[in-house]
Amino acid sequence: DLVDEHDVVLADFYADWCGPCQMLEPVVAAVAADTEAAVVKVDIDAHRDLAGQYRVQGVPTMVLFSDGEPAERLVGVQSQEDLMALVERY
Repeated sequence: DLVDEHDVVLADFYADWCGPCQMLEPVVAAVAADTEAAVVKVDIDAHRDLAGQYRVQGVPTMVLFSDGEPAERLVGVQSQEDLMALVERY
């Protein structure tokens, strides 16, 4: 629903047991606070259907949606600067 409601959505597919996901959490929170894009966290254990739909094979995986369609995919820990630059391109 968020993808349909917002022009740009950054989805962070994560798992509670994932160390790199825990490292990325404050970065994602900072990006959410500094951008007008919608930022959503998707627990792959609770939402296996969504993880499968977007072919998430490892976490953390981030999918940037633009105009309702997946536009970019990043796997692994990212810097705040890189994520902000990605969001700003769309």
